[in-house]
Amino acid sequence: MPRAGLNAQVVVREAARLVDEVGYHRLTLAALANRLGVALPSLYKHVKGAEALAQQLSALATAEIADEMTTAAAGRSGEDALRAVAAAYRSYARRHPGRYPATQRVPDPADPAHLAAGERAVGVVYAILRGYGIDGAAAVDGVRMFRAAVHGFVALEAAGDFGLPRELDRSFDQMIAALGVAFSSWPASGEPGSG
Repeated sequence: MPRAGLNAQVVVREAARLVDEVGYHRLTLAALANRLGVALPSLYKHVKGAEALAQQLSALATAEIADEMTTAAAGRSGEDALRAVAAAYRSYARRHPGRYPATQRVPDPADPAHLAAGERAVGVVYAILRGYGIDGAAAVDGVRMFRAAVHGFVALEAAGDFGLPRELDRSFDQMIAALGVAFSSWPASGEPGSG
């Protein structure tokens, strides 16, 4: 008999809590069914399989990080917005070590909510870049630069790969300051062969 109150949303929320405890790559349907107190076949009434669960978990985590980035950017511009959004991104990754890797999955084109969440997250960075006078094709490069820098730092930090004796917060602050300098002095055109 299915557990009372169990539905797809409850299943995905519990999967999110579970991955924060055990790690994103250690999530299994069997572990989730056990956590929910249901037989594995019962879980399939709410989620179509491991791939569908991973996609739904990604949609949830992407929406969460997009919300936090959007809130952090509200009322800010320039380096203030850049610092606030980068800090919110890093904070989410630290608080949700299992969910964060799910945010790196490309949104499913068949899931409008997942697409919207991805667009919101990227849109926050585009808005920051517009404040630096970067738009159009050059903004794509800027978004990629922001993502590569901040995600790279967060991933290395989570893996414990920073072994040098320097405070990580200071290094993160310096990286964001360097991004601000780069965005402030962005070339007039990011197109090859121009200028």
